[in-house]
Amino acid sequence: MAEVVGVRFKKAGKIYWFDPNNIDLKAGDDVIVETVRGIEMGKVMIEKREVPDEEIVQPLKKVVRKATEEDYQKAQENMEKAAKALEICKEKVQKHGLPMKLLHAEYTFDNNKLLFYFTAEGRVDFRELVKDLAAVFRTRIELRQIGVRDDTKFRGGLGPCGREICCSVHLCEFVPISIKMAKQQGLVLNPAKISGLCGRLMCCLTYEQKFYEEAMLKLPGIGAIVKTADGIGEVVEVNILKEKIKVRFEDEMQNVELKEYSVGEFEILKDTKKIQQPVVALDDEEIKELLDLEE
Repeated sequence: MAEVVGVRFKKAGKIYWFDPNNIDLKAGDDVIVETVRGIEMGKVMIEKREVPDEEIVQPLKKVVRKATEEDYQKAQENMEKAAKALEICKEKVQKHGLPMKLLHAEYTFDNNKLLFYFTAEGRVDFRELVKDLAAVFRTRIELRQIGVRDDTKFRGGLGPCGREICCSVHLCEFVPISIKMAKQQGLVLNPAKISGLCGRLMCCLTYEQKFYEEAMLKLPGIGAIVKTADGIGEVVEVNILKEKIKVRFEDEMQNVELKEYSVGEFEILKDTKKIQQPVVALDDEEIKELLDLEE
């Protein structure tokens, strides 16, 4: 076991473990730490605790000190310098005619490296651009290509729910999201309804996915044959949220009756184990758009 503190460098960014170095630290404290990128300023998000050695990436870097007034001033100066550097870099990109869109620039706290973040349709040969930038700024230059999800995380905004988008508030990492999740949750497969500001499937589709998967294990699929207290019938509707099914009964006179049952009130006799939600027929263009959302 090792004693560590959790430090975050960006809003809604990933939390990294550091050796507290016998410094009294509390959640919310700004600290100067040693990282693989050099010296950086971060914020303590998780107070001192012991974690298993296998959860730590070795070697464990140390907290250098609590941030001072001089550190805050330097961080502010770095932000102002980075904003100017971004404008210069945009001019250089235009000069070289590169198909890339610059989003953000930042200096490491010790000014040993200047990083530029950009998006592009494909790979970009920016070697000449890096040479130009290094000649101007006289420091190490790093260009990082990011995806549309990261782009939106940088920019922020309001989601369809009316609240600030999750990725810019609390999501540290992106997880894979598929159309299958939307189908299992019975959502209308309309790209405008299930895509976020980034143009990809909404991250919140994963929030309830575990519940749906567990509920589906207890429920039959549409078309399954079940035995109830009222006899044997065919499942015609499945309500996963309420964990209920609707069963169709037909007597010898071909009279049809529908009844609803909860989990525990029926026995599955025959089932494909595939709960199929009614889906509106989609044309080829809509299907292509849905597939693009997963990329």
